[in-house]
Amino acid sequence: MRLRGLYLLTLLLVALPFIFPDNYYVTVVGVTAAVHAILAMSLNLLMGYAGQISLGHAAFFGMGAYASALLTTRWDWPPLLAMLFGLIFTAVVAYLISRPILRLKGHYLAMATLGFGIIVNIILVQAGEYTGGPDGLSDIPVLALFGWEIDSDLRWYGVMMAAVLLVLWLNLNLIHSRMGRALRALHTSEFAAETMGINTTATKSTIFVTSAVIAAAAGSLFAHQQSFVSPGSFSFFFSIELVTMVVLGGLASTYGAIFGAIVITFLPELLVVFEDYEVMIFGAILMLTMIFLPQGIYVVVEQRLLRWWQKCWLQSGESGGAT
Repeated sequence: MRLRGLYLLTLLLVALPFIFPDNYYVTVVGVTAAVHAILAMSLNLLMGYAGQISLGHAAFFGMGAYASALLTTRWDWPPLLAMLFGLIFTAVVAYLISRPILRLKGHYLAMATLGFGIIVNIILVQAGEYTGGPDGLSDIPVLALFGWEIDSDLRWYGVMMAAVLLVLWLNLNLIHSRMGRALRALHTSEFAAETMGINTTATKSTIFVTSAVIAAAAGSLFAHQQSFVSPGSFSFFFSIELVTMVVLGGLASTYGAIFGAIVITFLPELLVVFEDYEVMIFGAILMLTMIFLPQGIYVVVEQRLLRWWQKCWLQSGESGGAT
């Protein structure tokens, strides 16, 4: 039952390039939306299910991107090996900082993750000898999978859609597992979760590392797809954008995170004339959603459609019984 949405989404993503061949919004903007969807799903695990606020998620995205960029351009590592190293490095860093940071709660946790994100961004800017400084790194080699080079927009579309579906599958299995039940208990009440025998410290640390590693994987793919990285792509403002995606779709909703990522990715394309006010618009969307639709747009629409379907089903059953 829980995989029905995954199957429908798979059919839709496979069909889109055939329905709209050579379409800019499918093969170009769609790839960016896929990166954002992976990041939103990873952040939703931490914020939506575990209830842990993070304003520095872009830092892990940047760590994965720069690991691939540095190792392939400076030391000629194979892209897949560089990506693997980036994931391991990110996991180690995330684990080391998770223990002290996740002891904090609420605003203090938000400020701590914000500080971590700012520190990582400053390092990327200041370590110019290695990272290229504000100018970033270019000429990142093409990613090759089993000898198959991903050197076109359509091929990247296929790879990124496969990555989205893989992360979605992992998310759905995780949240319906014992770990997922522990996360929901933790979100509801940490004290109650502890009285039920859940090791809340280990659970928070595990989901923090898992979320960071998924973000780093998205960063590696992003670096090879763009062939260029710079610190501006991993700033505090992008972390806020990711939070907006999660809140807009609905906390603790995996499909809601994907919906929010798609909306926030395509919104600038539709509001090009307001480019100078992009941050203001995102802030307004976040504020209005929290005030009027705290459950998220996707969750509210899903619930109303479900009620409407149940109402129609009951009415049809009553009319059938009357006859």
